Amino acid sequence: MSHTTTDEPALKASGTTVPVLAFAGIVVAVMQTLLVPVIKDLPKLLDTTPGKATWVLTSTLLSGAVATPIMGRLGDLFGKRRMLIASLSVMVVGALVSAFTDALLPMIVGRTLQGFAMGAIPLGIGLMRDMLPRERLGSAMALMSSSIGVGGGLALPAAALVAQHTDWHALFYGAAGLGVLAIALTLLVVPESPLRAKGSFDLPGALGLAAGLVLFLLPITKGSDWGWSSPTTLGLFAAAVVVLLLWGLMELRVKAPLVDLRTTARREVLLTNLASIMVGVSFYVISLVLPQLLQLPSETGYGLGQSMVVAGLCVAPLGLTMMFTAPVYARLSARYGPRTTLILGLVIIGIGYAGGLGLMSAAWQTVVTSVLIGAGIGLAYSSLPALIIGAVPASETGAANGLNTLMRSIGTSVSSAVIGMVLASSANDVGGVAVPTMQGFRVSFLIATAAVAVGLALAFFLPRRRPATTTQLRASSEEDANLARAEQALAGESPAGEAPRGFRGRVLAADGAPVARAKVTLIDRHGRQAGATLSAGDGSYALAVPAEGPYVLAARAAGHGPLAHSATHPGVDRPVDLDLALPGETVSA
Repeated sequence: MSHTTTDEPALKASGTTVPVLAFAGIVVAVMQTLLVPVIKDLPKLLDTTPGKATWVLTSTLLSGAVATPIMGRLGDLFGKRRMLIASLSVMVVGALVSAFTDALLPMIVGRTLQGFAMGAIPLGIGLMRDMLPRERLGSAMALMSSSIGVGGGLALPAAALVAQHTDWHALFYGAAGLGVLAIALTLLVVPESPLRAKGSFDLPGALGLAAGLVLFLLPITKGSDWGWSSPTTLGLFAAAVVVLLLWGLMELRVKAPLVDLRTTARREVLLTNLASIMVGVSFYVISLVLPQLLQLPSETGYGLGQSMVVAGLCVAPLGLTMMFTAPVYARLSARYGPRTTLILGLVIIGIGYAGGLGLMSAAWQTVVTSVLIGAGIGLAYSSLPALIIGAVPASETGAANGLNTLMRSIGTSVSSAVIGMVLASSANDVGGVAVPTMQGFRVSFLIATAAVAVGLALAFFLPRRRPATTTQLRASSEEDANLARAEQALAGESPAGEAPRGFRGRVLAADGAPVARAKVTLIDRHGRQAGATLSAGDGSYALAVPAEGPYVLAARAAGHGPLAHSATHPGVDRPVDLDLALPGETVSA
């Protein structure tokens, strides 16, 4: 007997669910750029050396990279809403720890806790997939996916304004307040998903992945300080390769792995993740270059001499444009598919960086560059979760999107290291201070353009899919036909058909009584509806499956709580018996 339970019955998503989840994503993303306006002052503020002060930023990056896939998997197993609230709670604790200290070690601890909240973004995407109807899912996932850029872009001017006019600790008090608000709104309006993955949490896999990621990302973020050819840097890279290879071999032998590497190796998932790294690289370049260009003194001959706040406002359109492209993406993706929108987004990013090479002589020109690149990144980021969700089972969306978010973080980490090295190596020494040059800025833009070109090449190799509207219309027509046949069967109080290869059984109430006229929907691993029917007078139902593999059977009836149950069909030409007990529990016959 197989059981799937939920802590609470599935609830229909309200009109405020998507904005609340997107707000939570924006709050989490704020943590990544919160300290950018005071980076140069951190050694003095914390009474430490510049090398040690960089750990305040590195710790957040490392913990976010580790937490993202782990929280995604925990969400699949124990509830995405529950893990979302846990992520935000850890972030609030971390913000308060940082707000009450001027010492380096407690600050690093606080920033590490703040990084754990990065798992909220894939959790939010998973919740949207589980709750929203198909016609709302595209724009909702686009907004959630873009929230990482929106939060980062909007945080720059806000943090600059706070840091310039108040005590810098107010940044953390504000972050904690936003986190508490996000938790309260989530508790009020976001329902828990009824979908659960089977199996247990892979603790050895989590520890192995955490060790491998730390060993890989640490030399990337600290390589410029340690030296790229130093024994420490090279040794950590070598250790990362060994640990990740051993971790991969272990994951292939685990029945319920933290990351399903076989799914990850599928063409669509692998190419999407690799393209995500390139998008992450291109996104971070503009965030590193334009604020410095805007704040450099005009006496340098190319600096624009703007204040910290004005520089933040000039870059803010990057995040705003990403937010406003979500509905545009939904229309484009519905008509042409997420592969096409990813390609279009990358092309726009490339045009933005190529044009930006000649748009560096006035503040308004940087705004134009920010808007153009923001539009492209918004389209690209919005396409990524749709491509991932279309290639993995419904029960793995949290972990799969967590891994995809991790790939973007790796891209931004690589971008930070490479661009930092380029700007440092091309800088001029002016009175003992390294001043970035225009040549360094332009080389950085060329690197971003090259990353976009690689991303485009990867995107072109993604398999073509029919637009979402075509799939939706086909699924709706199939549902209408199945429901019509079921209604005819119900008229004679006979079972609703037979399924030579599919699922059959009865829909039962909590007390075991049969439930008539219950709608049973079959959802395939791509999240598309594969069939639907109504239960007969004796509660019986039958649904044929198009192919072997994992499915979700969702049952709903008046006066009963809804149910969603994951099941796998072996592909044999005989039905799999499966009774559906409402609400919240399924029992295999």
